[in-house]
Amino acid sequence: MPIILRLDVVMARRKVRSNVLARAIGISETNLSLLKSGKVRGLRFDTLEALCRYLDCAPGDILEYAPDEDENEDQTLVPTSTARRLSRLG
Repeated sequence: MPIILRLDVVMARRKVRSNVLARAIGISETNLSLLKSGKVRGLRFDTLEALCRYLDCAPGDILEYAPDEDENEDQTLVPTSTARRLSRLG
């Protein structure tokens, strides 16, 4: 997955315990645990906002974009002149 959650790192740097954070932002400890482990398919903006507000950070401190390596391998760059010649072939 190209989006990585770094919530566990931010929490550790700020020495915030899971039960305290979960209670403060209004989610269950189970859901917070899923967020920390990255085992979620989505994150609501209001939850992200509450996390950032409590942890005094920006969304970029919690979220990281890392493209899949396989995704980059499938993209082959071809010079425009070569692409034009290939397109004429068929």
